[in-house]
Amino acid sequence: MDDALRIGGLPLVRLRGLDTPTSGPAFVEAIVLPGRGMMLLQARLRLASGEVVDAIVAPDPSAAARQLDGGAEDFAGNAAFSFGGAILAPYANRIRGRAVEGAREIETDVAGHMVRLPRNWGGKAEGAEQYAMHGLILDAPVPWRQEAADRVSGRLEAGDFDGRWPGRTVLEFEWRLAAGGLALRVTASNAGSEPLPMGIGWHPYFALPSGERRQARLWVPASSRTLVNDYDEVLPTGATEPTADGPYDFSAPGGRALGETYLDDCFTDLWRQDGVAAAEICDPAAGLGLRISSASPQVTAVQVYAPPDKPFVVIEPQFNLADPYGAEWRGRQTGMASVPPGGSVTYEARVTAFTPGNP
Repeated sequence: MDDALRIGGLPLVRLRGLDTPTSGPAFVEAIVLPGRGMMLLQARLRLASGEVVDAIVAPDPSAAARQLDGGAEDFAGNAAFSFGGAILAPYANRIRGRAVEGAREIETDVAGHMVRLPRNWGGKAEGAEQYAMHGLILDAPVPWRQEAADRVSGRLEAGDFDGRWPGRTVLEFEWRLAAGGLALRVTASNAGSEPLPMGIGWHPYFALPSGERRQARLWVPASSRTLVNDYDEVLPTGATEPTADGPYDFSAPGGRALGETYLDDCFTDLWRQDGVAAAEICDPAAGLGLRISSASPQVTAVQVYAPPDKPFVVIEPQFNLADPYGAEWRGRQTGMASVPPGGSVTYEARVTAFTPGNP
């Protein structure tokens, strides 16, 4: 591969739209890193004005390579979900368990199997709990091919994820630019002889080009949000509350201004139209809106992360709620798929751009 298409030791794949509309906002380019679990590094879109802007918050490729270096700050691939858009599998969000003495691991029950997962995240306060976060492919190199300028695909024979997950998994990925939109497809197939537990998500940092976070508007049509102990550990209590008419009701047409609201919240009981779940982030000052949608019926939740002092909003459509096997849920269905031997499950997400007032 051409050295110009590498950052550090990682291959870099550029996608360019071949059928981009000539008017209105549209995605024109995307950059994917197969060497880090097929994560999205950057996507660029053309505004209605003709200006091309970054749609994703991420460092330039050389700076990204320095962060994705496998060092202490990148333990278990953590740097991959600090910018860009990491793909999360075989679970999204957090999983709790017993800390293993002398190892950065937890031991926990996953669908009746005891496993050890990397203890790669947790609260910052003294004594805060540490746990497993965002899956097992954050630093996985994925064999890939690019058969056209507007798409790239990959296939990872993950097996049991180096002994960390029950069953045997094959993951297939596709990124594509089509008709001005950006689309992701991940298919998880069960190559084993027992049911395969599977949760999939995506973690994109959507940029607010104006930098004016207060006026940005969020639309998440959902009936409930899960409650957490605090915004440090962000661990679910097992309770949910209705969003209607409250401070976390973002369901009105056109959404609601973020103002100074801090968000690290999981919205569930999603409203669907024609089987599609969707959310939007709108930056009126920049003349840009982004719609994130998924036709995957297994997507049961949308996690939103939006600190008041940052010019981005992370919107994560995902199969599962946080800590999906935790006792706090008291047997509630938490969104993890159970894939039968020989079967598969597919995660889809699509992002399209629009001009505010003309969705």
